[in-house]
Amino acid sequence: TPALLAPLPMKRLIPWMVAAVVLAVVAAGALRAMSARKAQQQEAAALRTEHVVLDIAPDELLPVQARTLSLGVPVSGSVRAVHTATIKARVAGELQDLTLREGDAVRAGQVVARIDPTETQARVRQAEQQASAAQAQVAIGQRQFDNNQALVAQGFISKTALDTSLASLDAAKATHQAAVAAAQVARKALADTVLRSPIDGLVAQRLAQNGERVAVEARILEVVDLSRLEVEVLVPAADAARVRVGQAAELRLEGAERSIAAQVARINPSAQAGSRAVPMYLSIEGGAAQPGLRQGVFLQGSIAAGTEQALAVPLDAVRTDQAAPYVQVADNGKVVHRKVTTGARAQVGGTTWVAVQGLSAGELVLAARVGALPEGTALRLPAAPAPAGTASAAR
Repeated sequence: TPALLAPLPMKRLIPWMVAAVVLAVVAAGALRAMSARKAQQQEAAALRTEHVVLDIAPDELLPVQARTLSLGVPVSGSVRAVHTATIKARVAGELQDLTLREGDAVRAGQVVARIDPTETQARVRQAEQQASAAQAQVAIGQRQFDNNQALVAQGFISKTALDTSLASLDAAKATHQAAVAAAQVARKALADTVLRSPIDGLVAQRLAQNGERVAVEARILEVVDLSRLEVEVLVPAADAARVRVGQAAELRLEGAERSIAAQVARINPSAQAGSRAVPMYLSIEGGAAQPGLRQGVFLQGSIAAGTEQALAVPLDAVRTDQAAPYVQVADNGKVVHRKVTTGARAQVGGTTWVAVQGLSAGELVLAARVGALPEGTALRLPAAPAPAGTASAAR
């Protein structure tokens, strides 16, 4: 055992020490070679940048200017009619005379269908006969009470008998009143066999067919009035504070070129439990007169929520291919990357403008179509750069 614990002889350690020294020398040489190669690449890139001069067209320079941005809250939602009605059966029975179909026009009060009235008419006759019988009992009770009243006055019967006849008369009158009320209920049920439209509009759905036996509250037709339309939109809580009743909105139907004018009509006092968004309702001017506008179609756009004065550039000029947003600025004939902080946005003539911080008024920003350029790239600028102007001030 002591022999096994003895240290290794020196001559056995020498090969390992030599190998370690060789590996260290090789690693140091590789690091020096990589550093030299990287330095050569950087030097070559710098030389290329210095020798390449990029011609810039006048419309590729965008002077930074203070602009009045119309702030908009983006919204989207489905169109719905303010006035709709679902015509339901109020009595059970066989459906008759239903001729309307989807798309047909109806007027308020128009008869749209009937429920077979045979059973209801029989109930009306039964109730009326019961009311007549009850009225006859009232007449009999009245005569008996009058006779007893005369007999009491002459002393032939007691006061107790008179009170009994009065109670019988009161009971007969109550029975008669109940029978009259039952007859009125039966006549109301008979009137309910005729189904009428409560509003002017168009038939959106036909939900039953002639000959079906429908139950009470069965849906027969759905009528939609397209003269007044609105859009329900959900606005995030952060933007809801900037929206007021009466503010204008501009909406667009997918695939349509012309915008649709709308106005904030109502704001829900409660936010949704899950998303915390606030439901708002935009009334559409013109209603069904707008081409292609129907209940259920999807619209998107924005609500005009005030203005803001700020330095602004086109949104596509702000690049995001680095850790922080930046713009490419032409400074003394070379490209300089300026980090910016973006703010409010506004849509003007198909161009989205964004407020930026980190630039000064008058600086020349390169348009997005120039592409990403390394810092220091030499530029040949036009004699008189165009005043961002191809895009009018976002007002």
